[in-house]
This record gives sequence, C-alpha cells and structure tokens, in this order.
Amino acid sequence: MSVPLLKIGAVLSTMAMVTNWMSQTLPSLVGLNGTTITRGGTSEKIISALYPSPEEGWQIYSSSQDVEGKCVCTVVAPAQNMCNRDPRSKQLRQLMEKVQNITQSMEVLDLRTYRDLQYVRNTESLMKAVDSKLKIASDNPRTLNPKSFQELKDKVTQLLPLLPVLEQYKSDARMVGQLKEEVQNLSLVLMAIQEEMGAYDYEELRQRVLLLETRLHSCMQKMGCGKLTGVSNPITVRASGSRFGSWMTDTMTPSSDNRVWSMDGYLKGRRVLEYRTLSDFTKGQNFVQHLLPHPWAGTGHVVHNGSLYYNKYQSNIIIKYHLRSRSVLLQRSLPSAGYNNTFPYSWGGSSDIDLMADENGLWAVYTTIPNAGNIVISRLEPQSLEVLQTWDTGFPKRSAGEAFMICGTLYVTNSHLAGAKIYFAYYTNSSTYEYTDIPFHNQYSHISMLDYNPRERVLYTWNNGHQVLYNVTLFQVISNAGD
Repeated sequence: MSVPLLKIGAVLSTMAMVTNWMSQTLPSLVGLNGTTITRGGTSEKIISALYPSPEEGWQIYSSSQDVEGKCVCTVVAPAQNMCNRDPRSKQLRQLMEKVQNITQSMEVLDLRTYRDLQYVRNTESLMKAVDSKLKIASDNPRTLNPKSFQELKDKVTQLLPLLPVLEQYKSDARMVGQLKEEVQNLSLVLMAIQEEMGAYDYEELRQRVLLLETRLHSCMQKMGCGKLTGVSNPITVRASGSRFGSWMTDTMTPSSDNRVWSMDGYLKGRRVLEYRTLSDFTKGQNFVQHLLPHPWAGTGHVVHNGSLYYNKYQSNIIIKYHLRSRSVLLQRSLPSAGYNNTFPYSWGGSSDIDLMADENGLWAVYTTIPNAGNIVISRLEPQSLEVLQTWDTGFPKRSAGEAFMICGTLYVTNSHLAGAKIYFAYYTNSSTYEYTDIPFHNQYSHISMLDYNPRERVLYTWNNGHQVLYNVTLFQVISNAGD
C-alpha cells in the first residue's frame, strides 16, 4: 500500500506548488503588488508606466507650414534607436503565457488525479472487502487458525490510517477541478483586458511599431542636414578612465559597424580599446587592444569608414590607422597647423588639432600663426588627407571650450567648464557666422572631448572621466512633395 500513498503525496505537493505560484506570482505580473485599484479598474502606478520620459523615445517638437506651404518639422531621435513598448503590454503577454502554461499543467494534473483516484477507489474497495472478511472471521473464529487470524488483523490495522487520507484526497481532487475553473475564468478576464488595451493584438502592434521605426529612420535620412537649435540633457553611458580622453563609434553612413573605441589620456598614448558593442563598452567587457605605432596628442581623434584618424605626438602630422588590418595607411602633415599646445582649446591638453566628421565628410579644426590663433576649418580628402578647402572663422581658439561639426557648420562652446553654452556657429556653405545662445548642460564640469556622430546624430563627450551622450535637435525645412 506504499505506492498509492507516494502518488497521493506527489499530487498534493504539485497542487501546493501551483497554489503558491498563483498567490505570489500573478499579483506581481499584473502590477497589483502595492497598488490600490480604483473602481474604474486603473491605478496611478499603472498609468504612470504608460508614459516614458522624453529621452526614451522619438520626439516631434513642432510642425507647421511656411509661407510657401512647405511642412516644417523638428524631430529628435533617441539615444538608442528603439521605441519603448507599453510595459503593461509586456506584463500582459507574460501573464498570458503563464496562464497557458499553468492551464496545460492543470490538464495533466487532472488526468493524473483521475487515474490515481480510480486506483485509490479500487484500494478502498479491497480494504472494505478485507474488513468484511475480518468480521466474518471474527464472528466465526473456527474458519481461521490463530496464526492466519493474527496476520489478517495486522494487515487491516496497517490499512486503517489510509481512510482519512482517502477522504482528504477526494477533497483535494475536487479542489483541482475548482482551480482549473478559476484559471479558465482568469483567461477570460485577461482576454477582456487585452481587448480594452486596444483593437490590435500584441504581435500586430509590435509589427506596426517596427514599421513606424523604419519609416522614421528613413525620414531622418531624407531630412539630411539642418540647423542646430537644441541639445538634450546628458546621458551618462559609463564612468571610466582618467579626467581626459576620447571615445567614439564609426561616423561613416551607412556603416553597420557597432564597435566602440576608447582612448584614455591626451598625451603620448598608444593604447586603443575596441569594444564589440555599446553594451560591451558600458559593461567594460569583450574588448581587444590596439597598440598604435605612433603616440597621439590631444583628444581630437575620429573613426571614419573603418580607420582611426589622429594627430601624431609633437607634430602637425595626421595619421590614418586602419583598424581591421592594424596598420598605418597614411601620414600627412597639416600645412602650417600649430601643435604641442601652441593653439589648444581653453582646457589645454595638446588639443591643437581636432579631427571630426559629419554628413559632408572629414574635417580638421586647428589654427595657424598667420591666422593669429583664430580657428581654421579645413575639409580633408579621407583617402589622401589632402586639404580640399579652408575657412578662417575669425574666432580665437583659446576662447573655445570645444567644437564640433554638423552639416558643414562648426559649433563652438564658450567654455569647457560648468555653465558652458554653444556660443558661436560658422557656416562653411556661405562663409558666414553668427553668435548663438544654445544651452549645454556640462554635468561633470570638465569636457575634454566633444564630437558629433552623423550616423547616430548624437554628441559624444568625455567629461571628467565620464563618457556621455547628448541628443541634438536640428531644424529642417522639408518639402511635402513625394513620400
């Protein structure tokens, strides 16, 4: 009789586990832990989860028409190119999966309970038959000899404790049926909630969001260039390295390269760390090391179309280092460019030559003695490093905190310290300039590198040992013709 007892114990243990899961897990999945539900069936906690912060999603700042009937839009892309999903949708999907799994488990448990119940019922009949025979033998002791009678009595005594277990098992079997019915009711309630959340099921909504993301990316590429009108709050990606340094991703469009490079320090460095993805960089894992054949000066490095461009230490030479082959492809002097802290930014650090890239190609920002220390912009040919065209901005480089190029326009900050703002803009397409007043939140009070990435449309900064990103707002006039 030990076999049915073991089976009963297994069933009861399984039911206890299911009941415990239902009582502890379901409330957290539907967001009811610590939340008071109002009569309308909503709560402040759930409602607030439906509205992500502006930094997490695409933002359309304004839309209007100009005098010519053209549509004027201002769009900002998120730091990470993905749309947030409604957290309640994710919870609902998880809950539906759990309900499906527990329903299947309950069906299996129901079959096992039915099978084992039949076995127990047979055992109960056998026990009653033995008890009946025992009574007959007790009434007519002559039918049994003393030894057989004692053995039969001992077996019956062993079976007697099974009676209350059988009654409890019958009750538990009824409970299984009730629990199955409750799960079915829960499924109906969840389906009703899903209908209230929208006319589309989760997968259809997800496909629609992905399609919208694709169209937004396509729209952003068609937008091309625009005028900088705003910079977001800083997004700290990581805190690592010394006070000075630079970090970057490839600026070439439409590169699918997701690697991240980090170069700590501003003088005589040769060690470049290459991370597989931004996530790996954030965690400080999955990286390889490049040991440059020539040390660098400053922090004005840039990765463009698979090559690292940097200023060679104690010279005005630009080096093109190919990252895949780990070899120097080219070295070329930048004519008359100052170096070795002759004309650095306001923070110093041998930042005489600042290399950068935007939608229009590769640039060098520097100054010369003939230009009296004012910022010079040169557009470079990436293959030969030949200077294609040069502009004299008239802005003193030592008064600039940092600078970056967007769509052929040089934007200059008035300080590298707290309280900085984007103060000056020089437009190479028209050889004109203007003074600006664009707020720029310098969170960690000492920026030693500031560069724009046209592929991601974000600003990269190294701020007092912190690697930080900023979204940018570009003003663009788009014709409403076509797509």
